[in-house]
Amino acid sequence: MKPTLAEFIGTFWLVLGGCGSAVLACNFPGAGIGFVGVSLAFGLTLLTMAYAIGPISGCHINPAVSLGLWAAGRFPAGKLAPYIIAQVLGGIAAGGVLYIIASGAAGFDVTKGFASNGYGEHSPGGYSLQAALVIEIIMTAFFILIILAATEKRVPAGFAPVAIGLSLTLIHLISIPVTNTSVNPARSTGVALFVGDWAVSQLWLFWAAPLVGALVGVVAYKVIKTDQE
Repeated sequence: MKPTLAEFIGTFWLVLGGCGSAVLACNFPGAGIGFVGVSLAFGLTLLTMAYAIGPISGCHINPAVSLGLWAAGRFPAGKLAPYIIAQVLGGIAAGGVLYIIASGAAGFDVTKGFASNGYGEHSPGGYSLQAALVIEIIMTAFFILIILAATEKRVPAGFAPVAIGLSLTLIHLISIPVTNTSVNPARSTGVALFVGDWAVSQLWLFWAAPLVGALVGVVAYKVIKTDQE
């Protein structure tokens, strides 16, 4: 139970820290952190949790990562469902806490997005479904490839969280304008359920694309990987 609880806690922190920065601090008058700040927040939440719970659960905190590690032969199938359930519940719990905090401000309107992922008219830059699908698959594929490569035995111990955290920051810098960046179905679900309506109806893409992207990333890693572990 401890690894699954760690996944719940880690995903909670990722969603609260990353989405919280977008909802509470991104556009704060006179001191908003903008896209760059939000990107750093997501990277830092992952980096800090990788050191905190990595030795306990591996710090997947993302169903796409768990699927990718399973497909790469690094994670047992029997743990896949418990991990994903814990991740989704952690994301929803964080969304609930963030909703309580954000609704404490006058004029708060959850229908404005609440850091939800979207395409078409709900994309920050008005990008199409096709654009959203392509970028989510590609960004997730590279994320998984980096995770697999950075956690090889021949990589110096202790440096993997830095590479992985920075990769998530870069992914957000690239794709926030397109989809608000998911690459993580638990992150998307955690806030979409509180928005309802369009956020839930578009949620399918932010499950399908990251999961497909994870498998693409595994294939790419196996193609370039050497046998020297």
